[in-house]
Amino acid sequence: MPLRWLLPLLMSLPLLAEAGPAPLQLAWRGEQGNELLQLGASGVMARGPLPTNLQTPLGSLWKLFAFAYLEDTGQPERAYTCTGQDRDEVYCCDPGERIARDEALVKSCGLYFLPQRLGLDGALWRDYWHARGAPDWLADLGRLQPQTRVSVAELLDSLAHLPAQAEARAVLLDVTLNGSDGAAVAALGGRLRVKTWSWLADGDAQARQGGFAGWLADGSPVWLGGSGTSQSILKRHAELLGQVLPTSWPSEPGGCVEVNLFSRYPLRQLRTAEGRVAEPGRLQGRYEAEFENGNRLALESAGELVLSREQARWRLTARLSREEYVARVLDREASAQPEEAAKALAVAIRSYLQQQAERRGECLAIDDSSASQRVAPRPASPAARAIAAWTADLVLAGGPITYHLDTPGPSRLAWTEAVAQAGAGLRYDAILARAFPSASLSRWDNPVSACQALPEAEDWLRRQRRAWRERLDGEPGYFELPQFAVCRLAAGRPHVDRARQRIFVRGLHSLQDRLDLTHEYLHLAFEAHPNGQDEDYVEHLARQLLLE
Repeated sequence: MPLRWLLPLLMSLPLLAEAGPAPLQLAWRGEQGNELLQLGASGVMARGPLPTNLQTPLGSLWKLFAFAYLEDTGQPERAYTCTGQDRDEVYCCDPGERIARDEALVKSCGLYFLPQRLGLDGALWRDYWHARGAPDWLADLGRLQPQTRVSVAELLDSLAHLPAQAEARAVLLDVTLNGSDGAAVAALGGRLRVKTWSWLADGDAQARQGGFAGWLADGSPVWLGGSGTSQSILKRHAELLGQVLPTSWPSEPGGCVEVNLFSRYPLRQLRTAEGRVAEPGRLQGRYEAEFENGNRLALESAGELVLSREQARWRLTARLSREEYVARVLDREASAQPEEAAKALAVAIRSYLQQQAERRGECLAIDDSSASQRVAPRPASPAARAIAAWTADLVLAGGPITYHLDTPGPSRLAWTEAVAQAGAGLRYDAILARAFPSASLSRWDNPVSACQALPEAEDWLRRQRRAWRERLDGEPGYFELPQFAVCRLAAGRPHVDRARQRIFVRGLHSLQDRLDLTHEYLHLAFEAHPNGQDEDYVEHLARQLLLE
């Protein structure tokens, strides 16, 4: 993992002593071996080699090793059914529901991974881990307990060599996606793939300690420990971690994407940099394409471009990894600056690919065209690759995703508008939420929307809004939202998600439902004015609009 950019910064900082809470400790394996950073409210406090005597309780991390064993040995799925009889089911599911392995790891459902329930054999477990050079604490099924203290260095080494690593990394992106009200994914993107852990604080049974362990997207093992529960630490320190953690090219950059380059522009011939006519086959080096319309374009290939002759026509095909594809589209369609707008567009590009590409054997297939997505016929720029890596595996789920240079619309991101929003200080997730209020950030191989849309309620509200327009335009601070979504409320009271412009209500079945919907819409519409925080004003206005 490239840490060269980080080391000069850290070496220039004094080793500070900070009063107050103990600093966070962040360890990872980099180019220089195992490193330990101490992080405080003011940023990086100290940096040095990871001490061999630094220990951590396993906490919930034992479940990660059980997951890896089950995956690598091909154990059949044995879903856990919640009965409502065990208080630990709060980490699993509601009574009558079932939870499977992937979700159990993300939610930290210990009841799923209990060795007795899974029928794990202690001798087989020991032989399996000893054959892989694991430390004694990992090979002893009886010591796989949350209170077991282990060396952080040994933990990093175990993670570096953990079986089923790719499967675990893919699943654990959901920890970032689901955690801390969106704060983690806003600050960290797709860079962190970790299992959280919490346990009793050392020397104080009334306090907690916690953190996470797992990997960066490039496979580098990482561990974090500090005061508080894992979720409180992740929420409180997401911004700091976002600044400290590097952005590296993912070790699994996605399956192949086969691109039919210049699908709307017939190719007349292709010449090498020396002027020779290129022969069919894989291309290496620099070339110039000449099209039937007379236009010319410089190309560059390291073997990913293939020239072929089909039905008396030349065909140029690019075979790319998914993240390289995203970076090349970003280069061709827009820019890697400003960063937050570029991150939003990268997610939209990846989502469009998922929704529109055809499956062709082991690859996705898509045309390079202004009717779909245009792809740069040369390696992506370092800046575009950094944006693709930062957002790796992130997609939007919950509706169709399109984008345009300068024309916004329903389910469409406009690049010029995204640039303006980034200039106004919006993060990429907020930019996406304004363009796609019904969609949710999710991961490529499990796109799930957090908003179960209520289209009838949204249509009713839009119709009513037109009838209310004259009345509302006279209210100080009212702003008619161009985009919003109405989502089904799973539990609790009706509310709004202002960042994503979503209204959560039970439905549209009763007068109270319609009153709740009107009330919550007004909270969104008066967001930038003190009236939006005045419950009495909002409730009175909602009743006037609906009942008078």
